[in-house]
Amino acid sequence: MKRENFLQMISDGFLVNPIVAILGPRQSGKTTLTRQYINTIKTEKPIHYFDLEDPNDLAALKSPKAVLENLKGLIVIDEVQRVKELFPVLRVLVDVVNLKQQYLILGSASQELIKQSSETLAGRIEYIELPPFQYCEVKNLEKLWIRGGFPRSFLSVNDSSSYRWRESYIRTFLERDIPNLGIKIPAENIRRFWMMLANNHGGILNASDIGKSLSISHTTVRHYLDILVATFMVRQLYPWFENISKRQIKSPKIYVRDSGILHNLLQIRTNRDLFNHLKLGASWEGFALEELIKHHNFRSQDCYFWSTQNKAEIDLFTINHGKRIAYEFKFTDSPKITPSMRIAIEDLKLDELYVLCPGNKKYQIEDKIIFCGLEKYLESY
Repeated sequence: MKRENFLQMISDGFLVNPIVAILGPRQSGKTTLTRQYINTIKTEKPIHYFDLEDPNDLAALKSPKAVLENLKGLIVIDEVQRVKELFPVLRVLVDVVNLKQQYLILGSASQELIKQSSETLAGRIEYIELPPFQYCEVKNLEKLWIRGGFPRSFLSVNDSSSYRWRESYIRTFLERDIPNLGIKIPAENIRRFWMMLANNHGGILNASDIGKSLSISHTTVRHYLDILVATFMVRQLYPWFENISKRQIKSPKIYVRDSGILHNLLQIRTNRDLFNHLKLGASWEGFALEELIKHHNFRSQDCYFWSTQNKAEIDLFTINHGKRIAYEFKFTDSPKITPSMRIAIEDLKLDELYVLCPGNKKYQIEDKIIFCGLEKYLESY
């Protein structure tokens, strides 16, 4: 599947910077996207590819300056987080040694986790986050919801194969990928913590309660959470604060970012399992939230929820092109206007409030409040 939007982002990135970084979770399609990009330019410049999971390439880049300084054209470095010492060398190469080089680097951790890149390459690098598949690419909302967007999960021959692939993915992530980042934590500890977050999916983080349940400190809870956020497994949605007198929630909400991974952690194998599960509404909320963020390419730091101590709340709040827009995600065929929505319109001075539900209908029920099927919204906006 050709992901044209991201191919264009790479091309645009190289118009401004000599280094483009594609960051995203393992198996989200970074390597495939890179090969597609190479196919679009292969007649224009030399291509050099280093995969740092290949022992030979990893050994070669133990002396990166000697290997890279005489190369010209596009230099691809896959799984760059395995050799963080590369970043100071890349700065020297793009600044001094060879102005005829471009670097496309791929990583399975956020720029916050690969701190050297943000500190060393400031002003020289463009970051692109590549998520798993989204609705605009696959046009099958129900299948995307149950299986999630990881290509091998979504494209599996049936739900059973998809579920088994995700189970293997989770095991590999815990037992190999996290240790490869230099993080020394027993895999079972992270799994238990991740499963607890899945059971609290869409809820407010209470680090003390989770710590007591797992017999770990609240600081360890924060450390585990930081790891899962930095590896694109979990979204931490922070609260928005208005200068109003009402007491507001200050802790973040937590979501497992990929709905398929969430369903494995909750042992949901089929649509029937999902529709009979207590977390059905929370699963829909997280799935719709992620699709919306990917659809609009919202930055994480521009996305908030809003909640007050008297239970008035909004699932997602953002300011987009100067407009204050809020979203509620409801798994229902007949959504209703709630007092909470009217309070939010007044307190947050909203321009629009969308209530996104299953289905393909759209209608405005009241000034500033629009009910819309998620599929209809993703097709229309």
